[in-house]
Amino acid sequence: MIHEGILRFRASRYLWWALGLTIGCFLLYYTQGGNHPPSGGTWQGYTLGTIGALLILWLTMLGIRKRSYASSLGSVQGWTSAHVYLGLALIFVATLHSALRFGWNVHMLAYVLMCAVIGSGIFGVYTYLANPRQLAQNSGGRPRSELFAELFELDKKGRDLAQACDPAVSVAVKSSIERTTIGGGVYAQLFSIDRSWFLRTEREGTGSRLASNVDQQAVVEFVANRVSRTSKRGEPATLQALVAVLSRRQAVLRRIRRDIRVQGWLRLWLYVHVPLTFALLAALIAHILTTFMYW
Repeated sequence: MIHEGILRFRASRYLWWALGLTIGCFLLYYTQGGNHPPSGGTWQGYTLGTIGALLILWLTMLGIRKRSYASSLGSVQGWTSAHVYLGLALIFVATLHSALRFGWNVHMLAYVLMCAVIGSGIFGVYTYLANPRQLAQNSGGRPRSELFAELFELDKKGRDLAQACDPAVSVAVKSSIERTTIGGGVYAQLFSIDRSWFLRTEREGTGSRLASNVDQQAVVEFVANRVSRTSKRGEPATLQALVAVLSRRQAVLRRIRRDIRVQGWLRLWLYVHVPLTFALLAALIAHILTTFMYW
């Protein structure tokens, strides 16, 4: 799969390309001196700027290459590997081009946006390398639809078992199923925020009150505590079976929430990386135009 081995593609071929490019740019930079101190206005500076601009344009082509299924211009895995390493080399190329001469202008804006794009790209590499493995381990190779199918089956079993128990248990279990929250807003998805509740009855005839049921732990403990307290014949076995169902339901919900969280982080970085890339292209165009206007 593409997330496996992109850093080691063809014995890390593009790492050596990036190192060679970086060393070459440093050597070119240090040829400046004498009456012409290092700057973006020397022929070396313009050469470094041209290399940086071409790198930026090429790096943005990865999205197009991923969607060009019939393309014969190398594999997507190779393009992605080159994208990672040459993107890191771009930091040095652009910094040498600027000769560390910054001001509050469009040139500085282009540099800052470039660093933001590369920074979000580093986060994206980590996300795509780590999260697919987490997804596979979390789901056991099963799609999310199968986890939801098992959850619905456990909900049905839980309701059926609860009907044969004390009314307080029945109300607690049914309300815990109905008031289970999954997903939610962006923050809730990214951090697996659980706002589940259930109706808890402390003593007979006192009525029920809403109680927090984060991770379903409260309702599991509520039912488990009833096992040794019930006086009805045959109910302990039913309660034990119900605890087993609720515990399994708890485990499935944990997997679903982790799956949603990981998928959310996978999508989030694209929502940052792609708009920043377009902003960088606009700033790069402005940087080039203003450079030649005042050349």
